[in-house]
Amino acid sequence: MTLAFLVALEFAARHHGVPGPITNQVREVAYPPDSGGLLYAAMALTMVVLTWRERFLAVGAAIGVDVAFLAVRWAVDARPAEGHPFGIGALWVVLGCAVVAVTRRTGRERVLLLKGAGLGLLLVAGRKTGDTWLLITSKTRPTVLDQYLAAADHALGDPSWLAGRLVTATGPVGFHVLDFVYGNLAVAAVVAALYQLRRVAVERRFPRHHLVRTFLVIGLLGPACYMIFPVVGPLYAYGTGNAYWASVSLWAPDSPPTLPWAVGDLWPRILPPADAPLPMPFDGITPRNCMPSLHTAWATAIFVHTRTGPRPLRWAGTFWLVSTVCATLGFGYHYGVDLLAGVVFTLTVEAALRAHDRGWCRPGTLLVVHGASVFVALLVSYRWLPVPMAEHPWVAGPLLVLATASVVLAYVRTTARWSGSSVPPPDAGPLPRQRSAPRAESV
Repeated sequence: MTLAFLVALEFAARHHGVPGPITNQVREVAYPPDSGGLLYAAMALTMVVLTWRERFLAVGAAIGVDVAFLAVRWAVDARPAEGHPFGIGALWVVLGCAVVAVTRRTGRERVLLLKGAGLGLLLVAGRKTGDTWLLITSKTRPTVLDQYLAAADHALGDPSWLAGRLVTATGPVGFHVLDFVYGNLAVAAVVAALYQLRRVAVERRFPRHHLVRTFLVIGLLGPACYMIFPVVGPLYAYGTGNAYWASVSLWAPDSPPTLPWAVGDLWPRILPPADAPLPMPFDGITPRNCMPSLHTAWATAIFVHTRTGPRPLRWAGTFWLVSTVCATLGFGYHYGVDLLAGVVFTLTVEAALRAHDRGWCRPGTLLVVHGASVFVALLVSYRWLPVPMAEHPWVAGPLLVLATASVVLAYVRTTARWSGSSVPPPDAGPLPRQRSAPRAESV
């Protein structure tokens, strides 16, 4: 099924004159990769099935291949104009594990090693699939619905405008900290996943549910919502686009010129009007990737999956969620209503995966239906009721928050009930010793 989806996405990308996820992935076997760090993260996921000796050999082989490719490029003066100088070695190691599994392993060991290699390749394929989805949204959705979300955001107090001013006021330190957190979300996910998968090599099996599954499903389903609700975000629709990043990071006193497609140079200084929103045409380059906020969705997944870890991991999960929310709003990438939809979307996906593992019991089914219903209700209200929401913020705002909180509370209660049912009752002390039955006399 995954292969069929990738093939279909490859044909869709080719239809628009660009290479698809399969072509981009195959290209990185020999050419400088676009995501070197992600390839090493994929190799780290694959290595959870290896022994410590095999892990050292894998890391050494990856570094050796990267150094060899880099030396050859320098020798022939073929330095890459774009892409990372490292990462090919990590991809070769993952592919090598798959080859070894097919040719040198049998039975459960073969299946385990193939699962490890497949997990690493799926992580990279998810990134390539997301990039292709974003390109397709920009080519197939000429109009965006930002005016609707900007109006609906009045019910929440325009948090993107407020956060944009706060980030600007914090100076270079705040900007670069949030930029680091926002850009390294995948690294945080891999760290959390490695903790969950730390005993795979010992137990010779994967846990029933882990963070990588949730990440991949979010990345698979989320972009489909972009096709239904195309939005570019306040930075582009109401600001100066990428030029704003340069002005904030360098702290130039004057803002660069407004994008020709934007409503005006409003974000984050001037609140946009909330009357009579309309679909607005936009360029064919900027991804329509705001509704829901997948960065918030992934950060929420990290937060949820680190709740059962040690204290430092729980703190890190909380820090990444809070910092990601601040970055998505403060950089003008999302509206506040995007974040609420992202939280509901994540908990619904997480509930569906957990319910599937448990056999779709009644509480799990009700939780998924509740989450999906709230998610659809949010999208419908953003599209068809933005003006009434803006006119009555003290009613609409609390209702939006309460709807999101209802999903959070239902998720917490249901998963706590599942955890309680899977844990044996506390030991009340040793059982009384029973007297054995008298031995029958032989006749």
